[in-house]
Amino acid sequence: MTNTVHELRLVITVDDFDKAVAFWRDTIGLKEQISVGDDDGHVAILGAGVATLEITDGKHAEFIDRIEVGRPVGGQFRVALRFDDVPEATDRLAAAGAKVLGTPRPTPFRSTNSRLEAPDGLQLTLFDAE
Repeated sequence: MTNTVHELRLVITVDDFDKAVAFWRDTIGLKEQISVGDDDGHVAILGAGVATLEITDGKHAEFIDRIEVGRPVGGQFRVALRFDDVPEATDRLAAAGAKVLGTPRPTPFRSTNSRLEAPDGLQLTLFDAE
């Protein structure tokens, strides 16, 4: 097939560019691939390893919210990031300004998950995998 997708890129628009880049690059650990800025604005492209697109319906999204937070809190978008040590990553991101919505807890999917809100307002699920 000649029309194969080669990359999935999530684009977020933020009010505080420098703060967002510091959070995503320096705290979470995404690798900076390119960063440019001029009178037309700024952009940074940060590599996140493998990207997947998870599509869920509202009922399942509410189920995940209950597992991770205990109540419905999600919006249309949530970024899920896999870490080796979810409790450590949760603490590190919280220390950098993320709001913890749900502390690390075991899930029915045999993973440990937590839910945070990044300083830019985007909800994050941190998870590990067996």
